[in-house]
Amino acid sequence: MIAVAELVVFPPLIARMSLETARRVLEIEARALSDLVNRLDERFNQALDTLERCRGRVVVTGMGKSGLIGQKISATLSSTGTPSFFLHPAEALHGDLGRLVAGDVAVALSYGGESEELLRLLDTIKRLAIPLITLTGNPCSTLGQASDVVLDVSISREACPLGLAPTASTTAMLAMGDALAMALLERRGFTEDDYAVLHPGGGLGVRLRRVENVMHTGDAIPRVGPEAPLHDVIYEMSRKGLGLTTVLDADGRLAGFISDGDLRRFFEHEGNRALSLTASDCMTRSPVTIGPRELATEALNVMESRRITALPVVGPDGVLAGVVHIHDLWRTEMF
Repeated sequence: MIAVAELVVFPPLIARMSLETARRVLEIEARALSDLVNRLDERFNQALDTLERCRGRVVVTGMGKSGLIGQKISATLSSTGTPSFFLHPAEALHGDLGRLVAGDVAVALSYGGESEELLRLLDTIKRLAIPLITLTGNPCSTLGQASDVVLDVSISREACPLGLAPTASTTAMLAMGDALAMALLERRGFTEDDYAVLHPGGGLGVRLRRVENVMHTGDAIPRVGPEAPLHDVIYEMSRKGLGLTTVLDADGRLAGFISDGDLRRFFEHEGNRALSLTASDCMTRSPVTIGPRELATEALNVMESRRITALPVVGPDGVLAGVVHIHDLWRTEMF
């Protein structure tokens, strides 16, 4: 009977304790970040100056959990226009020191600032005159004193109930690394176009592609001439399956645009007489268009704001280059 009672009583209590622990962890880590904001000073700008002057690579290094945070910081720098790689300090001591060259900048992560593997890298870093930026909770440590710039990421306490597992401290390191990367991105004038070049694959890649990379081209473009009878318009729209057709003049320039909604409204207004008319009688003569070099995200913004489902893609000479449909931009892999 006792066992049954325990099964009934204790699970809700355990659940409440778990929620309390989770809230406490988030509050401690949020407080650590708030303290970090108030601690930013001229040393942060010195670190940015050092990174901006780098003519080689930004080499990020750290042991254990700090090393894992360092890998993420390095990846963020690389993806926002700053060449970077992560150097595992233990591997460096077994042959990878040759990856360090003059012109690099080193970023070391060590909360205590006394990691033996990191300290053993100092001779090579100093010999090659590589500037050293350190993120540490102990600026007076051996690593801190050997650094050109020290960013203080100290915390009042870890979020771990035992006070042992790196939690708030790694959160502070990660946030400081993100702050450096984003401030550096801004200083260098890194743009959305630059980001698109570095992210050709995956969901971000699709969103940042140019319209010319996602539009329908060639025979896939629905097209008729201005004098095409309406039954030819309907056939072309059905055959190409986009629910629209472009209307082109003899030189391939866009003369108009017809959507399936345009056709429905036209038939409602004209009745059976509509079948005796031509494309030029029911087309939109000045449709909204977009250029082939615009970003796909801009095409999506235009379509959503105008409440339309497709855009003719027109070059500077007015010649139709393609058609981009909202379905091309709302694919699952885009988000």
